[in-house]
Amino acid sequence: MSGVEASIGIGMQDVRAWYPSFEDSAQQAEDPVQIVANLNARTGPYAPIYSWFGYDEANYTTMPHGRQLLRELHDLSPVPVYIRVHHLLTSGNGQPELKFSSTNIYSEDSNGHPIYDFTIIDKIFDSWRTAGVRPMVELGFMPRDLAASLPSRHEPYQVHYPGSTVSGASNNPPKDYARWQELCRVLTEHLVQRYGRDEVLRWYFEVWNEPDIDYWHSTPDEYYRLYDYAVTGVRMALPGARVGGPATTGPRVEKAYAFLRNFLQHVQSGPNASTGGSVPLDFISFHAKGSPSFQDGGVTMGLNRELMDVDRGFALIASFPQFRHLPIILSEADPEGCAACSSRVNPANNYRNGTLYAAYTAAAIKALFELQDRHSVNLVSMLSWSFEFEDKDYFEGFRSLATNGVDKPILNLFRMLGLMSGDRVRTSSTGAVPLDALISTGVRQTSDVDALATRDTHSAAVLVWNYDDVNVPSPSKPTVISVQGLPASVHRVLLQHFRIDETHSNSYTEWQTMGSTQHPDAEQYARLRTAGQLQPLTSPQWLDVHEGRVEITADLPHESISLLRLVWE
Repeated sequence: MSGVEASIGIGMQDVRAWYPSFEDSAQQAEDPVQIVANLNARTGPYAPIYSWFGYDEANYTTMPHGRQLLRELHDLSPVPVYIRVHHLLTSGNGQPELKFSSTNIYSEDSNGHPIYDFTIIDKIFDSWRTAGVRPMVELGFMPRDLAASLPSRHEPYQVHYPGSTVSGASNNPPKDYARWQELCRVLTEHLVQRYGRDEVLRWYFEVWNEPDIDYWHSTPDEYYRLYDYAVTGVRMALPGARVGGPATTGPRVEKAYAFLRNFLQHVQSGPNASTGGSVPLDFISFHAKGSPSFQDGGVTMGLNRELMDVDRGFALIASFPQFRHLPIILSEADPEGCAACSSRVNPANNYRNGTLYAAYTAAAIKALFELQDRHSVNLVSMLSWSFEFEDKDYFEGFRSLATNGVDKPILNLFRMLGLMSGDRVRTSSTGAVPLDALISTGVRQTSDVDALATRDTHSAAVLVWNYDDVNVPSPSKPTVISVQGLPASVHRVLLQHFRIDETHSNSYTEWQTMGSTQHPDAEQYARLRTAGQLQPLTSPQWLDVHEGRVEITADLPHESISLLRLVWE
């Protein structure tokens, strides 16, 4: 076994088994990748799992670029976009900082009586309403006056980044579970009064975040208690509200897997710590994260880690017959774990500025659909924990969708996904990395040139990408995309070809041509804004259909994504 083989734990025999054409790599490089999308072979509905986003800093919601981005998120999707944030119940002055925010919703007077102040939280929810997006209400974290004092912990209420921001008392359990329940009830009642019962019934209420790690300073059993009291309070104010959890970390780790399993067992058997009855659960949430590394000046992504999380989590949920058809929300699904850690902190994170982030996500989303199908579960969300960071340097390397009002390439991938609709249909590709290989080792030996396709009543769309975990220069892939199964009555289709690559839909490379300025003038800023929009590769073309089939050739550069959209009357 060679050094390269040993470093990723596989041998040449495995590679040959996964990639039959690996032996003749020279010939493979010359031959175009053949992709077939069969519009008559339905594989399942195209659920809009892409239309979910989240961020630590809830107070960025009301900032100028935050408001602008929320509207853009609304505009990219034909279906409602959901937003999840941390710190909706945290005490403070409402000023955001990295990995912390606050609303000061709850305090107590000198006699210990609760005081509710909705001033800040109303501004956040009003901004979401104005933008036309919907909340996924994460119930956390613990208000200062409600947080229990723990003899084993001596940190202040807030610990500032780059310290461990989850180590403060804001992540303690409540000193009084009845008051915690009442806080959840009062908040829900206020939301119903302000936004209407029918509207709030469309939202989701999730209890806490990642209680299997230091976001929760107590035991699993105490989290189950926290959950029971929280959902009881929500349901008291709004019977029928959609409640769920536990928002655990990736279940490829045994501790997280056990926490999720034991939580489901608690819901299954009860009793509810608040009521003594059954425990409500309308959706199940957990997280899935990759793990990039930085070596020899380049980044290597860890797509297989994220897919391991999903594969193991789906298998666990499917093992509970009463839960396997519940909606599953991956309430954080990302290439790695720290959105607020810029590339100054971790050089590997500079991948977030360019096309690698988008190509990774394209490959991931198809794999998530395939894992859903394999385990016969109900995935409704792949929530991208990414938003924007106000008043930071341009392209500082945060995991964000935009920088100072300039959209990054990743946002254009979500725009592409928003142009797909209807049902997923079967695709095949001679350049695809098989799902089992993606899960076990990722994309290391050869690029993943693959596709995700949909069909609607009068349109079809094929998303095609050229992805590799290892971020090194690589030649383009000539590709032939055959779309088959067009209706017999259709003789011509309109092709719209959108592209993300080094020169299309890419504000980052445009910024680099400006010398990576941190002070763009008005003309430069306008160019950056334009470069940040989704751009066509070619002019629209009318294609003749022959025997229900059209064929499209494309040259796919490394880390590029194409969306081929066909429309007919």
